[in-house]
Amino acid sequence: MSMPKDMRLVLITNMIYAFVIPIIDIFVGAYIMRSSNDPSMVAVYQLCVYTGIPIAFLINGFLLNKFNISHLYSFGMLLSGISMIFMMTLSTINMAGVSIAGFIMGASFGFFWANRDFLTLDTTNDTNRNYYYGVETFFYTITFIIVPAVVGWFLIKSTSLGWFGGSIQGAYKVVTTIVLLLTILASIVIHQHRFRNPKQKKFLYLHFTTLWKKMLMLASLKGMVQGYLVTAPAILIMTLVGNEETLGTIQSISGILTAFLLYFLGRTTKPKHRIYIFAAGMTIFLIGALTNQILFSAIGVIVFVLCKVLFMPLHDIAYFPIQMKVIDILSVKENRSKYAYIFNHEFGLYLGRFFGLVLFIGLAFYVSKDFALRYSLVIVALIQMLAIPLAKNIMKHSYQEEK
Repeated sequence: MSMPKDMRLVLITNMIYAFVIPIIDIFVGAYIMRSSNDPSMVAVYQLCVYTGIPIAFLINGFLLNKFNISHLYSFGMLLSGISMIFMMTLSTINMAGVSIAGFIMGASFGFFWANRDFLTLDTTNDTNRNYYYGVETFFYTITFIIVPAVVGWFLIKSTSLGWFGGSIQGAYKVVTTIVLLLTILASIVIHQHRFRNPKQKKFLYLHFTTLWKKMLMLASLKGMVQGYLVTAPAILIMTLVGNEETLGTIQSISGILTAFLLYFLGRTTKPKHRIYIFAAGMTIFLIGALTNQILFSAIGVIVFVLCKVLFMPLHDIAYFPIQMKVIDILSVKENRSKYAYIFNHEFGLYLGRFFGLVLFIGLAFYVSKDFALRYSLVIVALIQMLAIPLAKNIMKHSYQEEK
């Protein structure tokens, strides 16, 4: 309550939407996998999601000249529910339907993240961002404990107890309805304050400083691992471990320790500690990938998911403040809209996501699905270790620019 009202409202909105994200990240992929039994279709869906994101960022940039940022932010959240509704209405899961649903979901994420990033940047500063991301990520982790367990249990029990005619598709439709209601609630909250749009309308630039080019390289590395973290766990668990209930339980158990660790880090760490948190997250991810590759069994998958759930928030709590600091400095130095950097940053992420998913799809088609699941994660994890010295250099460079 000691934080500014606008910052609190952004946090509350994101906290409500945090109940939606685990469903989208975990169970949409599981639904496609269950309906098609084809890991490559899950990867194609995700590739379409990631293609829709930068396109929505571009459209959003132009729409900000005519619409209030709160309207566009809530539109992005509502669109995620619409994408799930479209998926559930498909009579058969095929490549065309999955691609369209993925593109709509990507547009949803694009409108959500473009406006969320700007609002976060505009309502916080470098001194309170560790706290902001600590609280936000703490709550995201809590929802990744509660939501997967509840939804996984609900999906399986609906079949075993004969709910909705014993159809798991009926249970998925109920979950989709809940998602839509949550997005409506989050939209109502964000409209409790009139947030300001970016002051400068121009946001398309081709030339950037060396510091920003380094930031784009770091974004590409982040994007590469993102592509795997929303596809691999669902595919691995549905292939080697069990069903949606198992998937939800594993996600939930692994998040308990992470939640309290993150809140502690958000309360106690300072900007100088970000690189240590960043390096710790990368190392944990590599350990999980190696364990999955060596064992390639139910135990290996469980260890990987445990490491993945710990890695993601550690990475984000360090990465986002680094990104925001660079944008703060360069937007003043180059007299450009902060949205210009948020928009450009998304293309760095997209390059990494595209490379990562194409690597997975290529290995699945030309070698084997098992080979892709077993070895591609290790390849990505090893490449990710390059992000540690790069992030350290960016932090050093940014503080030199500030002086």
